Amino acid sequence: MRLRPPAWTATLTWKAALFITVMCCALATLLGALVHVAVTRQTVGNARDKALTKLEDVTRLYEAGDRLPPGSGVDPAGLPESLRALAADGRRGTIVADHDGRPTMWAAGPADRGRTIAAEVDYTQGAKTIEGLDRAIAGSAVLAIGATLLVGAFAVTRVTRRLHQTATVARRIGAGDLDARVDDPRTKDPSRAQDEVATVAGALDTMAATLQAKLESEQRFTADVAHELRTPLTGLHAAAELLPPGRPAELVRERVQTMRVLTEDLLEISRLDARREQVDLDCHPLGPLAERAVRASGTDTEVRVVRDVCVETDRRRLERVLGNLVANAHKHGRAPVVVTVDGPVLSVRDHGDGFPSYLVEHGPQRFRTEGGAHGHGLGLTIAAGQARVLGARLTFTNAADGGAVATLRLPYAEGEAGCGEPS
Repeated sequence: MRLRPPAWTATLTWKAALFITVMCCALATLLGALVHVAVTRQTVGNARDKALTKLEDVTRLYEAGDRLPPGSGVDPAGLPESLRALAADGRRGTIVADHDGRPTMWAAGPADRGRTIAAEVDYTQGAKTIEGLDRAIAGSAVLAIGATLLVGAFAVTRVTRRLHQTATVARRIGAGDLDARVDDPRTKDPSRAQDEVATVAGALDTMAATLQAKLESEQRFTADVAHELRTPLTGLHAAAELLPPGRPAELVRERVQTMRVLTEDLLEISRLDARREQVDLDCHPLGPLAERAVRASGTDTEVRVVRDVCVETDRRRLERVLGNLVANAHKHGRAPVVVTVDGPVLSVRDHGDGFPSYLVEHGPQRFRTEGGAHGHGLGLTIAAGQARVLGARLTFTNAADGGAVATLRLPYAEGEAGCGEPS
């Protein structure tokens, strides 16, 4: 089984913190190593100079036959074998080694008859100096990394917070809230230099404003056209009623009625797009409400009430949604058509070929139908718009054994007070 890292590791804050930590550790290690090497070289060099100076003094005393001072001698015990071999080879050298439990700087050179003369210098203070320096470097590195992380986290968090705000506004715009704006203060002053986040926020606000202007222009155009068509269509309908009976008169009345329905649908969509619709909420039991909507549709539709509940909703709008779903099921699907009430969830199912894939994935699209279906594709668009006004969720799926299923989930809290039959 492949293990995936936690989701928080994908955030920019975590990546920036990791990058800052790695770079601080690398920099602290490099600087610490340079300081350690420099100080160690200086400390060891001073101790070596002292040891070699002492060795020269001891050598002169030895050659003069005088008594050697403490810490020196010929072939002394404890002299490292590597340094003894170097002196036996006729050369001088120094080495740091432990002697009697303390660090010691040894200096040795050749003496007569193949012997070695050596001198030692206490290196305890030098070793403590290097050890203290290493502790200071480690402590300073930890403090520097901690301080850098805090400052870096603060700076990165400010950037990521602005990015999150921009992303939230983008999602709101995608959900249909075209009034959403980032309003980054850095974009308000043209003379002020903008960073990349402010540039993105400004571009998003400009895009949203342009999109909103275009959509509002299209909505006004649609509403104006539909409104202007109402008057001539009303006169045309009245004139069609005066035609003598016959097939031509029936065709004219049918086409006029289709035009009137289309015009009313366009006006309704325009109102829904404007998002200014007000709901008239009241408590209604869903079972009787669904039965009444089905009766009003004049279709042969079965109503099944699995569990009836009372919800606070706008009855007229809910009946409009159910009526459109039922009409669509009969028009584009096949019988039997069943409306099921299961708590606050209503579903309308037919046994036809199912919804097209674009509708299941993206929802209804006005003036789009497939498979030679008749109609202008506004019924489901209106149903989705009215469901949004009600605060309900309308989804479209296909049943596993065939047929289209439209599911409407109404807002409902368990334990709501009951209500009587709707008037």
